[in-house]
Amino acid sequence: MNRVYIKTYGCQMNERDSEAVAAMLRGKGYSVIENEQDADIVLLNTCSVRDQAEQKAIGKAGHLGKRKRKNPNFIIGVMGCMAQNRGEALLDSLPDLDLIIGTQKFHRVPDHLSNMIATMQGQGPRPESIVDLAEELDSQNTIKSHVDDKPQVTAFVSIMQGCNMKCSYCIVPKTRGAERARPMEDIVKEIEELAAKGTREVTLLGQIVNQYGIREFPYVDKKSPFVQLLEKVNAIEGIERIRFTSPHPVGFKQDLIDCYARLPKLCEYLHFPMQSGSDRILKAMRRPYSIERFRRIIDQIREVRPDMYISTDVIVGFPGETEEDFELTRKHFEEIGFDMAYLFKYSVRPDTTAEPLGDPVTKEQKEERNQVLLQILAKRSLQRNESLIGKVEEVLFEGPAKKGEDMFIGRTRGNRVVIVKASTRLIGQIVPVRFNRVTASTLFGELVLEGVESELATVEL
Repeated sequence: MNRVYIKTYGCQMNERDSEAVAAMLRGKGYSVIENEQDADIVLLNTCSVRDQAEQKAIGKAGHLGKRKRKNPNFIIGVMGCMAQNRGEALLDSLPDLDLIIGTQKFHRVPDHLSNMIATMQGQGPRPESIVDLAEELDSQNTIKSHVDDKPQVTAFVSIMQGCNMKCSYCIVPKTRGAERARPMEDIVKEIEELAAKGTREVTLLGQIVNQYGIREFPYVDKKSPFVQLLEKVNAIEGIERIRFTSPHPVGFKQDLIDCYARLPKLCEYLHFPMQSGSDRILKAMRRPYSIERFRRIIDQIREVRPDMYISTDVIVGFPGETEEDFELTRKHFEEIGFDMAYLFKYSVRPDTTAEPLGDPVTKEQKEERNQVLLQILAKRSLQRNESLIGKVEEVLFEGPAKKGEDMFIGRTRGNRVVIVKASTRLIGQIVPVRFNRVTASTLFGELVLEGVESELATVEL
């Protein structure tokens, strides 16, 4: 009864939460496995940002329920944002659920499972479902465990929980609670421990990451707490690359922009959510900035780092979005020249201020607008990648590629995926690569070894 499979839906924050739960379970003697069919326990870490994400998790839980009816000792748990959002009401449609664990209770999962298993092994009646959704003081400090049985070349580090923004379409403040920052010294210690075990790149995570500690810690030398944290991480020996996600234009001040010029480990990559190119829609979304302000920040960053790679989020079909509004989004999306983007078709989320507006933009209109942006993105991304053919950049190798003998995957500082013929010895190493072929999403190349390129030499490393 100790084999656990965890399936994660949604964002990098959810990935980090799942990783922490896995590490805590291993610490309690559980075996976290890769094959769902061999598991005694399946935990679904869920997302509520879009209705589609919730429906996927609900469908998966329903499918697992069929397995439970054949094996009553099989345990099904739902964690995360959907669990927090829907709570005990999930049992109405999914009566086979054993655990419903909210976003501030991940650290309770091992104890809840152990208590449930002990009850089952006592040959008593099937224990009642556990629903644990309450807020918990200092829960932001519990997501600090990492997997110890395999090296992490790259790692997510949660620096805060919750969000104080009130975007009209967003359910995150309900599911994640108010902003709560971790102590800076605890974050630095966690990253130092990761570096000592071989981690070379960290991504700092927060719902509004550049708002870290803004109400809890003082400015020092006109630098925000987040900039102070970046400086401390930049000084950690062994860490070679720093990324963060996701920032908000409201907190993107000059002190953060200047970091791209003076902190050598801060990568020239930024995920910067635009959401819409129409000021009227931004206002309806309760996004407190204009598209002019958004673009000015990007211009200032590019003045500091002309080679910057920028990705974004865009929602199409927000209630009231006209063809004129979308044309503004298309225009700014194309002119800014994003290197990557997450494009979302609006879906109504319960208990948001946009919910009463309904969903008046048709599915067909949303899909058409989505495709327009996808085509712009594909063209821009391919052009940017083609500009790299023949050039050499440093690549951090993360592990074997999914396809191809002796093929390995890595990333540039600009967060471009790279596939190269190489050797396991290069995992965790930063190596120069010359690019010779590209697609819109991937760079292909060969290692540069002391000025001599040789595919045969790369395999013999």
